[in-house]
Amino acid sequence: MFSASTTNKIYRISAWYDLIVTWPFAIPITLSVFWASVLAPVNVMLGFEPLPALGTHAVLFGNFFGSLVVIWALARLYLNDTRLAIFDGIGRLLFSVAMINAIMMGITPLIWGFLIPEITFGVVQLLGLTKFFARKSEQ
Repeated sequence: MFSASTTNKIYRISAWYDLIVTWPFAIPITLSVFWASVLAPVNVMLGFEPLPALGTHAVLFGNFFGSLVVIWALARLYLNDTRLAIFDGIGRLLFSVAMINAIMMGITPLIWGFLIPEITFGVVQLLGLTKFFARKSEQ
C-alpha cells in the first residue's frame, strides 16, 4: 500500500513516539512524577474525575509496560528492520483492545489520547506491509 521508504518512515516515527510517550512509565519515580505532575492535572483540566492515587500494583505494571515498550522502541530504532512493524502493529492492536476494554469499564476518557495513536500506528504499519507480504508470496 505504501512505498518501502514511506513504510520505513512510519515505522521509525512510531518507535520514536513510543520512546517519547512511554519513558516516564519505565521506573517508579518518573511514573509517580508524570502521574502527579502531568496526567492528573491534565485530566482535571479537561473536566474529568480526578485520577486515583497510584497503588503498588499500578506502579509495578506501569513500570513493566514502560520498560518493555522503551526497550522495544530502542530495538526497532537500532535494528531499523521494517519487518518488525508486523509485530509492532499486532502489539498495538492488542494494546488497543485492552484500552477499549478499560474505556468500557469507566477509565478516564484521557485514555483516548493514547488509544487513537495506537490504533492509527497499528493499522498503518500493517497496511504498509501488505506489499511486503504480497512480494513474499509471489516468490
